[in-house]
Amino acid sequence: MRAPIGLRISSRRKTLGLSQAELARRSGISPSYLNLIEANKRDVGGTLLLRIAAELDVEIGALTGESEHRLIAELEEAFADPVLASAQMHAGAARDLVATNPDAAAVILQLYRAYASAVASVDDYAQRLRADPLFSQLLHRILSGITAMRSGAEILEEVPELEDAERQRFIGSITREARNVSDVARTLIGQFEETAERRSVSPVRELDDLIFENDNYFPVLEAAANALREEVGGTSEQALAEALDRRFSIQVRRTAERQVDAHGFPGQYLFDAAAGQMWFQTSAVASTRQFQLSRLYAELAAGEAIEAETRSQLLTSPTSRRLAFRALSSYLAGAMVFPYEQFLAHAETMRYDIEALRQVYTASFEQVAHRLVTLRRPGLEGIPFGFLRSDPAGRLTKHFPLPGLLLPNSGHACPLWTIYNAFRTPETLVRQVVQFSDGSRYLFLARTTSRRPASFSDPALHTSVMLACSALHADQTVYGVGLDLDDDSGDLPVGPTCRLCTRRNCAARQEEAFAPGSGQDAVRAPLVPRAFDQTS
Repeated sequence: MRAPIGLRISSRRKTLGLSQAELARRSGISPSYLNLIEANKRDVGGTLLLRIAAELDVEIGALTGESEHRLIAELEEAFADPVLASAQMHAGAARDLVATNPDAAAVILQLYRAYASAVASVDDYAQRLRADPLFSQLLHRILSGITAMRSGAEILEEVPELEDAERQRFIGSITREARNVSDVARTLIGQFEETAERRSVSPVRELDDLIFENDNYFPVLEAAANALREEVGGTSEQALAEALDRRFSIQVRRTAERQVDAHGFPGQYLFDAAAGQMWFQTSAVASTRQFQLSRLYAELAAGEAIEAETRSQLLTSPTSRRLAFRALSSYLAGAMVFPYEQFLAHAETMRYDIEALRQVYTASFEQVAHRLVTLRRPGLEGIPFGFLRSDPAGRLTKHFPLPGLLLPNSGHACPLWTIYNAFRTPETLVRQVVQFSDGSRYLFLARTTSRRPASFSDPALHTSVMLACSALHADQTVYGVGLDLDDDSGDLPVGPTCRLCTRRNCAARQEEAFAPGSGQDAVRAPLVPRAFDQTS
């Protein structure tokens, strides 16, 4: 989604009482070009946007509207939900609403999240009732107790010649069964209450909220990383192993055997706290060992600093706090391996060449990509990137948002995105310049990675990792070389996902759009037109 930067510039200029000609002169551009910018007919970014923001005496974020991008994206997703189809919201309704009444937009989104949370809770309870043997047993006991009480009551009603002793025996039996049914019902209700959680939608979405709220930059953890790196004496595998032994009496062990954790989950590494051992499978590469040893040291030496970040009010459940602790411990490990100022300097010197950065830091493609996403220190920012990871089935397994770009939270993205094309050329980086239906343009970079198998019977696990940045920043990267970024005729037309995409002429569409009125322009229709969408 293209942010209405021009409208913000125009509004701020008029508030200050500046003419277009004056602001253009101060910014070093022509009045006609500023007029196109204010009409939102020309993209603006980089140093020019910085100059304009300085002349208007505002933070650059106030012009780009980064805080509003995600609100617009989530509203568009909400408006595309079938439950809101009758509202007939047009394509730009979310953007117009945020621009004119952001408070009302936030309330609508809050209500939609509450609705989505309620639906998720109903699904959870239905699944538990179907699959949980405990619930099945409790319900069976309740049914058996009711049947026994009914039988006893029918005998008392239909056999008046019962002796008093027999009558009292049946009454006592009914009383006992009633107590049992009451106790079982209380247990059943307690099970529901114990597992019920108030969620904003899901623990993963709450983690997204935390990351977005902090712009994926955590200064306390950056400071902790600097202290830990100095304490260890670097982040080489040997230095980390020696530091773990010296401070925590933890030994590092490598074997070819297959191991699983306490939950039966297999992996290439495992920490056994009771034995004081960090185990790696021999197939684990050096970059994995270095990163996971850094993460282990971070959790042991700076666990309180990580946990303090998880006390955010945005995290409302134990599950979301657990996921946040894991994500932030990885953040801290990345900050240890890639010192902020040094890494940013290398990235800019090498023009964000990920392969070159991998060699400098003995890191994997995904690890470097992760760190690039976190270069958001105010006043010392790198290029803003978004991040996606997909498995071979196309399911998204990890993402970090980029303001302005609608990255799906889960499921599948647009089938035309290079994150999927990368599987066709393993271990080779592919790039593409894409354009969304609103005119916004992005540079997408993707490369497949694979986990090295430990034996013949161990399957190789492949994933695809994608970075995305605005086309305005593409010329600052090595990946912009050879691209005519001023000519958008070669851009690949894409959307976010099929159900949110407004392009009707896309041959790659795999799913009907959920937009209101889509029935008239449905792409999956009978050969002979039928009036399925007409109501009688």
